[in-house]
Amino acid sequence: MSGDSDCTRTSPSAGSPSDNELLPDRPKYVCTLSPDLVTKAREELQEKPEWRLRDVQALRDMVCKDYPSLGTCLDDAFLLRFLRARKFDYDRALQLLVNYHTCRRTWPEVFSNLKPSAIKPVLESGFVTVLPHRDPQGRHVVCIRPDRWTPSNYPITENIRAIYLTLEKLIQSEETQVNGIVILADYKGVSLSKASHFGPFVAKKVIGILQDGFPIRIKAVNIINEPRIFKGIFAIIKPFLKEKIANRFFLHGCDLNSLHQNIPPVILPEEYGGTAGKLDISAWNELLLASEEDFLHDFSELVLQCDSSSHDLLVKSEDDL
Repeated sequence: MSGDSDCTRTSPSAGSPSDNELLPDRPKYVCTLSPDLVTKAREELQEKPEWRLRDVQALRDMVCKDYPSLGTCLDDAFLLRFLRARKFDYDRALQLLVNYHTCRRTWPEVFSNLKPSAIKPVLESGFVTVLPHRDPQGRHVVCIRPDRWTPSNYPITENIRAIYLTLEKLIQSEETQVNGIVILADYKGVSLSKASHFGPFVAKKVIGILQDGFPIRIKAVNIINEPRIFKGIFAIIKPFLKEKIANRFFLHGCDLNSLHQNIPPVILPEEYGGTAGKLDISAWNELLLASEEDFLHDFSELVLQCDSSSHDLLVKSEDDL
């Protein structure tokens, strides 16, 4: 996740020994997927183990040729996230990688000084956490509770920072790269004044990141306890959603039986009619805060290395490709 690689020194495909000696050492990729997940990745993501490193090298070459000043990490494991998120389509993976960095450069309020210790108050509030158990499809469940946020304490961008770091931590797992995640959003107690902070500008930015600027597969968004005003909130969000993502939204109201059809009670906390005990945010908070070393590099400084004068780094959706 660091920006220490330098494409301008030599292309990874350069053949001369003297050129290759200039390349920085990179960690050797070791696949951690189970045999079942290798099969799933092959069937769903078009990932062929025998071609995996060739595909990574192809993407690396494209970055160095087309965006030599992007300032991105070029490690095998890092680039694989983008290939998997776009089913090993080189062009789409490259655009996703460019969008990933462009999003950071264009929203400094979110991406400056982005590290777990900087968003500790948000974590302690319980606004976002990850349930301890995966669902039957092997997907982590990210639980978001807007009612835990007090707007007078900090701006909404702090909540977005906490969600982003949560996703960054989750996507380090190859299992999550293949299986994706599920979101559970509890809108209990969300008032109109609180909802007003999530206007069209913020909505467009957040959805742009999740759809076109981050290498994660969001397989379902379950909304629970949504008040009447949620229709207004969703009306703001929906124009920015692609049809595929919009079809993955499930509004359950106060019907826990409906929720349980999507997320089994065995992995849910008691607060949502589950049998997994009380919702405990401490384990995830401790895990994320202990990952400070993963986020030492300031993302905003990293993306400022991009040469926007020679390349169009505007965020593009897949619909633009």
